[in-house]
Formats: sequence, structure tokens, C-alpha cells
Amino acid sequence: MSGRRVGFCLSDKKRRRMNMDAFAQLCAGHGVEVVEINLTQPLASQGPFDVIIHKLSDVIVEAEHDSQSQQLLDNFQSYVSTHPNTVLLDPLSAMKQLLDRFASYRIMKKLHNSLRDWHICSPAYLEIHSSMDMSSIQKAVVTKGLCFPLICKTRVAHGSLSHEMSLIFSAGGLGDVLPPCVLQSFVNHGAVLHKVFVVGDRHFCVERPSLKNFPSGPCERQTIFFNSHEVSKPESSSDLTALDEQMPYLPTPSSEAMAALVRELRLQLGMALFGVDVIINIHTHTLTVIDINIFPGYEGVPQFFSSLLSHIESVLDKQAAAVPQDNSSYQSSSGLSAGTDH
Repeated sequence: MSGRRVGFCLSDKKRRRMNMDAFAQLCAGHGVEVVEINLTQPLASQGPFDVIIHKLSDVIVEAEHDSQSQQLLDNFQSYVSTHPNTVLLDPLSAMKQLLDRFASYRIMKKLHNSLRDWHICSPAYLEIHSSMDMSSIQKAVVTKGLCFPLICKTRVAHGSLSHEMSLIFSAGGLGDVLPPCVLQSFVNHGAVLHKVFVVGDRHFCVERPSLKNFPSGPCERQTIFFNSHEVSKPESSSDLTALDEQMPYLPTPSSEAMAALVRELRLQLGMALFGVDVIINIHTHTLTVIDINIFPGYEGVPQFFSSLLSHIESVLDKQAAAVPQDNSSYQSSSGLSAGTDH
């Protein structure tokens, strides 16, 4: 692996939180140079790169309404398309769909069929578009068979606002909905969230606190507004996560089922760096996927750096062994496209 160069393009906050300097030191010991990419400067003069690790969520979201961000994104895409041998972790098109909960929840819905034998599913959900008024939302909830309480989440799955959610307990509470957003049937899961962190063909499971159980069916309780990030922090202690009743034993997800879930999602997403939020239905013990996250923080995963380096080496070794003329359309068995973002 000597002479390999990895560029990374992350926000300052993400860079510090992930301690990319420590990752660069680890890579240097394996003959891999890690350099930070400055998006405001021409990429060609900063390259060449064998691999680019990025989380351009900020830029992608801002490009919708900001011409400067759109220009940065165009420059990045132009570089990638003219350097087909550079491996992108992960493809921009794959990341874009996870930024849109409408798109990612459609992917989650497919799990019902593909993973039925593993008793894996996702909750019933409803896309709420900006054009819908309260009356049409109420009708759609009934038509789609959603059950109260409902979790309401923003459509855009990025930024601090994406963590601001609400728990709605009745048809009247639907007046608190701010479209565009997603409504998802709340599943009682014993206040335990299983966060799955994926790094190539490896994955790691970490338990976190989560929302406590609530009685099923509509009730007069006022809408509860909460921040999912704060509720599910490792050290979180909140009334919302404190169980009020004796909880029956809940099994931990089987490693085989989790592996099957990760394999299927990597196939569906074409990504190597993502997270999955999984809960276990307290009544049916069904594994229930409630969200998919782009390039999460990997908190609590001490093997992250070594796993990421191992994945980079694996992808590049496979690429080096591939027939040269096939490089432009090369796709590794890890589900990653190298070259032009499709």
C-alpha cells in the first residue's frame, strides 16, 4: 500500500470530533498519506487522490439555495468525473438519498420483503408534503394505517434541526406538524436503541438510551417535543427515557440478523460508511429499522480507524487487481463505485 494518498473533506466540527490527525498518524504507519482537501481551491492541484473520504452534507443541502455552495459541489463533482480511478467514500448520489427521509424511508420499506425471514421491518410511515393541510394529513394517517402515537421528523436528515422531533398522540395533535416532514408509527421498544455503525464489510453495535414506552392508541396527551440527539446520548438521563413499568425481558438482536440487515442495506445504498438505528418491538421482538444515517460519528467504536484503513486497503487492492480498462465502471464488491458518481 506504499505511496497511496487519501484525501478527506469534512466540516471542521466533524474533523475535530473524529480526530483525523490520529487517523493520519495510523495511516502513515501503513504507508498511506492522508491529506485534508480544501474545497475552495482547485482539487487537481491538491491531488492525486486514490481515495476521497467526505461528508459533504452541508454543501449538498446548502447548494439547494446557495450559488457558492453549488459551485463548490460542481467543482468537486467535476474533479471526480475526470479522475475515474479515484474511489469516493461514498458516492454523492447515495448520500443525497439519505439526506432526504422520503427517499431513505422508501429504502427502509423494502426491507419488509427482502429480510422477512429475519423478522426485520420498518414502521408504517407517511410523507407529509408542504401542500397538505391538517384535514388531508388526518385522512392520510387513517388511509396509511398509522397508529398513534406518531413520531414526527423533518424531511431533511441533516443539521441540528433534523434532531428536533415530536411525539404526537392524537388527530388533534397533528396541528403541530410542520411540513415537509415524515410521520412514523411509534413502536414501544423498552427505551433501548441499537445503533449499528457500518465500515465496509464490518459493523459494530452500540446500545443507547431511547424513548420510553407509551400506551398505544390515541389519547389526550399534549405533543412532546424533543431532541433525538440529546435523548440518545450515551450518558443521557431524561424523563423521556425512564421506563415507568416493569419491562419484560427483551432479547438483544442476533448477530446473524444484524449482519443480514447490513448486507442488504449496503446493497441497496451502495455505501460503506453509514449508521442504522434499530429497535426491538417489545411485543413481537421484531427488529425494527427506524432511521439510516450518513457517515455517523462512530462514538463508542474504538476499532473505527483500523476498520476504515482496512477497508481503504481492501478497496484499493481490489481496484489494482481489476482490468485497467474496466476502471471507469469499476465497482468493488464492497458496494462502492470508483469514479464518476452515477
